[in-house]
Amino acid sequence: MSTTSLQTSAGEIVLHEYRLALGERTWSFLHTGAVLTLEEEQRFLKEERDQLPYGVMLWPASIALAHELLARADELPGKRVLELGAGTGVPGLVAASLGAHVLQTDRSDVALHVCAMNAERNRVARVERRNADWERFESDGPYDLILGSDVLYATTLHPRLRAICEAHLAPGGRVLFSDPFREQSLPLLEAMEASGWRASLAKWSIEVPHGQRSIAVYDLTR
Repeated sequence: MSTTSLQTSAGEIVLHEYRLALGERTWSFLHTGAVLTLEEEQRFLKEERDQLPYGVMLWPASIALAHELLARADELPGKRVLELGAGTGVPGLVAASLGAHVLQTDRSDVALHVCAMNAERNRVARVERRNADWERFESDGPYDLILGSDVLYATTLHPRLRAICEAHLAPGGRVLFSDPFREQSLPLLEAMEASGWRASLAKWSIEVPHGQRSIAVYDLTR
């Protein structure tokens, strides 16, 4: 796979290419490194997190959410989609490729720049990008679909995620959160169910070196 470099305020970072084949199409995504297996994840969080941008690593939850979106391809044309914590932008760009109008948000300008590079290399239109902090989140919603891949790990941010979903989801819309079955994700899901949200689960098995990784895609509706 090819590599390229990106100059940032923190110095030069090397970007690797990941090719994702879904259905009859193959997408190409740049990222700073793949964190696919549980062992890689544990090593990254312990040893490398401070050296490489967390948001623009390639995480299996984003791949699973892309698969889920392809399975829902008939639902996407013309829909307004909000992607939270876009990172490399994999799910949002797949949704835009399938006809949705997507706003990708992240608090990292580096992540948004990589999203823009990935949109260009895949010739994806109908996508915008915006720097957004969940503590002071504003948007032009409402949105028919809200996406987030591996965004539930910080329980302190659960109230803000819930508030964003409640404030910016259109009537009849849905939220899709993909997550590698982290225990930390459960309090948010349980709290939303207790307040009247309906939750269902799809399970995806993502091929990783020497095996598979199980990823949950939580489907939340009001």
